[in-house]
Amino acid sequence: MSQSRIDWDKLRVFKVVAEMGSMTAAAARLNESPPTVSRKMDELEKFLSSKLFTRSTRGMELTETGKIVLRYSRQMEDAANQVLSEAVGQSDGSEGRVTIGTGDGVGPYWIAPRLAQFQKVHPKAQVRMHVQEQEPDLLKDEVDIAIQFTEPRDPEIISHKLGTLHYIGFASQDYLDAQETLPSSLFEYYQYRCILHESYVRQVERWAPKAGELKKMIDFAFVTNSASAMIELCRRGGGIALLPTYHKEVFPDLMALDMSEVAPIQFWIAYTDQTRRTPLGNLMIEWIKSLFAKDASPWFTDDFLHPKELSELSATGQEPAAKNRAVG
Repeated sequence: MSQSRIDWDKLRVFKVVAEMGSMTAAAARLNESPPTVSRKMDELEKFLSSKLFTRSTRGMELTETGKIVLRYSRQMEDAANQVLSEAVGQSDGSEGRVTIGTGDGVGPYWIAPRLAQFQKVHPKAQVRMHVQEQEPDLLKDEVDIAIQFTEPRDPEIISHKLGTLHYIGFASQDYLDAQETLPSSLFEYYQYRCILHESYVRQVERWAPKAGELKKMIDFAFVTNSASAMIELCRRGGGIALLPTYHKEVFPDLMALDMSEVAPIQFWIAYTDQTRRTPLGNLMIEWIKSLFAKDASPWFTDDFLHPKELSELSATGQEPAAKNRAVG
C-alpha cells in the first residue's frame, strides 16, 4: 500500500456504496455519475491493495477487508461529526438550515406557531417549512424532517410515532344556534352542511371501521385543499368541519360537537441518519418530539379526550386519565 494519505472522499463514497449495496443507487444518493463512483472504488481498492467488494446476484457484497474498512469509515465519520459538533462551541451547533416537510395540519397549526420558542434559544437557525399534500422523499433530500401519516418502511429512514389525531365535528356557535337539532351520531351528518379537507376524502378507506359510514356523507357542502379556507368558513358559520381535537386550543371560538371521535389517525416524524447526525437536525428532531409529548399536551395521546372534558379537567386542576377509546 502506498504511504500517501488516504482520500477521505473515497472512503465516504465507499461507505455509501457498502450501505446501499449498489453503485447505481449510491451514485443517485451522492448526486454523482455511476462511472465516477466506480472509478473512485477502483482507485480506493488499488490504494489499499485489497478487494473490497464481490459482485453477486444480490448486488455488491463486502469482502472481509471491505467489512473492516466499512467499520473504520463509520468511526471516521462519527469522529468528523463530533469535531464539527464541538467546534461549534457555545452556539450548540444550531447554525445552518433545516427543512421540515408537513401536510396542511399539524405543521402550520401546531409546530409553526411554536417556532418562536425554538428560534429564541437558537437564533442563528434557519428553518424552512414545506407544506405539501404528498409525503416528501427523504432519501432524495427533498426535506430534512418529515411529519407524515404513514410509518416509513425503508430501513434507511428513522421514524418515531408522534401521536394520534382525533377527528371530531366543529362548528361556530352561530351555526349551532341556527339549528333546530344537532347531530347525535355520524349517521346524521348528512343532514347538515359539512366542510371537509380533500386529504380527508382520500383517507376515508384508512378510517376503518367508519369508512362505509363516511362514504354516506361524502356529498359535502364545501371541499378544499386549504385548511385555512376550511377553518375560516367553519368559524364564520359555514357548517360543520371535521378537524383534529387540538384545533380547540388553536381556535377557542370553534365549538366541538358533543360526540365521540369520527376517526383516530396516527402520525410520525421521519428523518435520515444523516440529518440526525447534524447538530441542528438533531436539535430540531428532539424539539418537535417534545411538542407532542403527553406532558406538553394531551391532544395527541392514543386515548380520545373530548375538548369539553379537557376543559372541565383543566378547570378543576385534574390530569386526564387513561381510558379505552370509544368511537361513535
